[in-house]
Amino acid sequence: MGVVTGIVLYAIIWFMTLFVALQVRVTSQNEAGNRVVGTPGSAPDDPQLKKRVVWTSIVAAAIWAAIAWIIVFDIITIDDIDLFTRFGMGSTAPH
Repeated sequence: MGVVTGIVLYAIIWFMTLFVALQVRVTSQNEAGNRVVGTPGSAPDDPQLKKRVVWTSIVAAAIWAAIAWIIVFDIITIDDIDLFTRFGMGSTAPH
């Protein structure tokens, strides 16, 4: 895995993890009884973005490390998950 591939993989994992983290333990303004004028009642009362970004970075790094380890040491390869070749439906099969 190259450097650019590793950075792109981390960025994808980071954003996917952030989208999950944004939904965890959120109290809406309606639930808190603290609705700000001009915002929807479903908006978070205290989003705690800094805390969520830090935890997202830590969790994404752990997930990235596991996936990078699998890729670098060829634990799972494309041939292992290529179902078309595995079942004889790939380009090498006669038509």
